[in-house]
Amino acid sequence: MGTPAWLDDAVFYEIYPQSFQDTNGDGIGDLPGIIDRLDYIKSLNVNALWLNPCFVSPFMDAGYDVADFYRIAPRYGTNDDMKRLCEEAHARGIRVILDLVAGHTSIEHPWFKASASAEKTPYDDYFVWTDGWGEKTGDYRFISGMEPRNGYFMINFFACQPALNYGFKKPDPTMPWQKSSDDPAVRRVWEETKNIMKFWLDLGCDGFRVDMAPSLVKGDPDGEGIREIWHYYRSWLDENYPEAVLISEWSCPPKAIDAGFHIDFMIHFGQEGFRDLFLKENCFFNRNGKGDASRFIEELTGNLAHIGDRGFVAVPTANHDMSRIRGKRSLADLRLTHTFLMLLPGVPFVYYGDEIGMANVAGLGNKEGSYSRSECRTPMQWAPGEKAGFSTAEPEKFYLPLDPDPGRPDVETQEKDPESLLAFTRKLIALRRANPALRSRGGFRCLYCSKGKSPLVYERFLGDERWVVAVNPEEKENSVEFALPGADRFQQVIDCGGAVLEAAPGAALLRMPPCSCAVWSNR
Repeated sequence: MGTPAWLDDAVFYEIYPQSFQDTNGDGIGDLPGIIDRLDYIKSLNVNALWLNPCFVSPFMDAGYDVADFYRIAPRYGTNDDMKRLCEEAHARGIRVILDLVAGHTSIEHPWFKASASAEKTPYDDYFVWTDGWGEKTGDYRFISGMEPRNGYFMINFFACQPALNYGFKKPDPTMPWQKSSDDPAVRRVWEETKNIMKFWLDLGCDGFRVDMAPSLVKGDPDGEGIREIWHYYRSWLDENYPEAVLISEWSCPPKAIDAGFHIDFMIHFGQEGFRDLFLKENCFFNRNGKGDASRFIEELTGNLAHIGDRGFVAVPTANHDMSRIRGKRSLADLRLTHTFLMLLPGVPFVYYGDEIGMANVAGLGNKEGSYSRSECRTPMQWAPGEKAGFSTAEPEKFYLPLDPDPGRPDVETQEKDPESLLAFTRKLIALRRANPALRSRGGFRCLYCSKGKSPLVYERFLGDERWVVAVNPEEKENSVEFALPGADRFQQVIDCGGAVLEAAPGAALLRMPPCSCAVWSNR
């Protein structure tokens, strides 16, 4: 199975819809707001959007509990608004990817309400139910005593998210309620999910990021069932929508790409390397120099070797489920993180606001099932002032409070500064897209990475084109030598801090001042 050619040059921008731009004054972002900001998004040099769920929902998990897969939630707009968003984005060369919550629905979904009835309905097998209230359930998560039906229902995450029944690859004979993934009743659910994808693709969207992608088939210790179902969907897409993309929330790229996805993330769970870089107390991108990037490099190198040309890794700046990488870092420090991330192999994802250095806002509590995740979901900071250009509503009506820091970054201010983080991020993405070796399929080689030491240096290459990317997050100077044939032919393209790369006998000598980054090319 091949991959859509446009992914070779893809850079994504993730939007949390309720926090991006409000146009009707209710304090909640909406689809017309995204449309109004498309020219700004295009100016970032990205060419694809990923929108978090915007379907009808009781919002007990911020839209990841869907009550109608075929209708945009009224607070965001209408299906016509989504169609217009896709059309306007496409006119600007931007693709639109929707979030597909494939593994479960809301307890408010009509399918679940019918299946939970004490009477027989056509939806009895759409969800995983035991045969009675006293049945054993094994290690699965079940809820009982809430519905008229005589049985427990399985959940995938929160109690409000009943698991859709894609079947069990190896049903346990001691639990007769477990239906095989080949059961005709279960295959109706498989087809429902395909119908949902078809509906939105026909409306104009360009693919899906799949929430909890490994969660569909149960009783699947070898992963055979989950590979089977996603290969089924991928084959259908390849035949009918060959330009559509499937992106998984798996955080194990070898397993996800083997299952048929085009892209999988390296993020804050699953493989540990991302946490080593940004999220641990003594992470690599920390001025104290106590971090270690070696596990990330090992995982990335292993992932790339396993995947080959069958798909892509994605290392995002952040997402809606984890802390922004701003943390305690300065805007100057983010030049290092952005240089490192934007020039990696695979497909970059920029979380809204990271291009200007938005910070986490602690202590906001729970909002629609967010809990600690509220800190990274605050309104986009478009301008100075008490409303930050996000909404005409009073700030107390905003979906979440704005960052209270009076020095918080904003787009309007950074647009006026050619040396801003926003300008620098645009430059990095433009550099990536203008040079084939820096795009998704360019080669990758680590030139220097030592446990507990800086700098980190890697090379991107394609044919005779070669690039060297180096970051030194430590608050002290570091010098290293490494093999780099033709080092004397490299010219500096980006310099933040005064790094120097010199040819040495049989090697290259790199001197990096504190908290610096740089990029060189032999072109």
